[in-house]
Amino acid sequence: MARITQPLTNTEIKQAKPKDKVYTLSDGGGLQLRVKPNGSKLWLLDYQRPYTKKRTSLSLGSYPIVTLALARSKKDEAKKLLLNNIDPQEHRDDAIRTNESANTNTLENISAQWLIIKKSTVSEGHSQDTWRSLEKHIFPTLGKHPIHKVTAIKAIDAINPIAAKGSLETVKRLCQRLNEIMLYAVNVGLINANPLTGISKAFQNPVKRHLPTLKPEQLPELMAALSIASIKITTRCLIEWQLHTMVRPSEAAGARWDEIDLEQKLWKIPAERMKKKKSHTVPLTSQSIALLERMTPISSKSEFVFPSDRHFNKHINPSTANVALKRMGFGGQLVAHGLRSIASTTLNEQAFDADIIEAALAHVGDNEVRSAYNRSEYIKRRIPMMGWWSEHIEQSATGNMSLTSKKNLSLVRVAS
Repeated sequence: MARITQPLTNTEIKQAKPKDKVYTLSDGGGLQLRVKPNGSKLWLLDYQRPYTKKRTSLSLGSYPIVTLALARSKKDEAKKLLLNNIDPQEHRDDAIRTNESANTNTLENISAQWLIIKKSTVSEGHSQDTWRSLEKHIFPTLGKHPIHKVTAIKAIDAINPIAAKGSLETVKRLCQRLNEIMLYAVNVGLINANPLTGISKAFQNPVKRHLPTLKPEQLPELMAALSIASIKITTRCLIEWQLHTMVRPSEAAGARWDEIDLEQKLWKIPAERMKKKKSHTVPLTSQSIALLERMTPISSKSEFVFPSDRHFNKHINPSTANVALKRMGFGGQLVAHGLRSIASTTLNEQAFDADIIEAALAHVGDNEVRSAYNRSEYIKRRIPMMGWWSEHIEQSATGNMSLTSKKNLSLVRVAS
């Protein structure tokens, strides 16, 4: 006949005296009070691990901080876990790890880790813009939250004020970025699932607006305004450089002298400076080279073709061209990025090969093999198209002072 264990009483526990060796008092159901020679008393639960069936003990805390009633309650909680084949010791350790990591695995810290990976696929400017948007709109309310406690409701509450202002494009980007961060957290094992899937459905879709640009027939108007604009020569050269080379504003502003190969008449932009992280080569026309010659006495001692006025060792701000265009009277009609659209529309109207135009604009195709073919073979085919485009720009400036024509270049030098 099995011996029946009599439950302990508070009096027994209180009066239990230390002995020369460790001894235990049993309360039944595996709950024991271990009394040490130094007088300390520790609650333990003796149990059998699920699956392995090995015996082990789980510490439940020390007496009197953990009372008899509390020890029994902890024992019951552990027994419930065992009924579901959950090891209470592993369950507790997991909870401790989760709590310990809460301070480091915050949304802000995980976002920083995610951005390191993201940088390999986007330009430096794009990654900076991404981080600034999170700092401004998300981190003030959610940045210190442990990643596993960021819910759809909390995220929507954080984004609602931006939506209320009508900044729906910003809302769209924030939803996309938060989802990417959460997917990263899932992939590195910090959370089991992305809780923010579909939060964009809680907001209105932004109305798609194309960037302001001019019609091809308005190019002479632009060149005329540029010839008399009260702007610095570096800014004028930058605008014409972007117009002739068909690159993005950040790519034009960051042009470096060591990227220019005058012997081959090529501008080789490294992958890290491109939007899609793929290197891009621009055939340089005589007009483009004329712009470089114009900048040589100004910036040859700088790393950059278009240096900043205040910081000669840094390049001009990509937004400088936008500010200048607005000052020239094109506010709401044209932005620097829209110069690419003028080129694209004009070249398509002239029936140039669409693939060649796309290659010139550095639009990366879905087909990687074809993209590689574009980079290696399309350069030669782009040269005559780029030449035609530069000639077209120069003809549009007829009667005005153009920085790319040799005649007018000399006039500028005399005047400056």
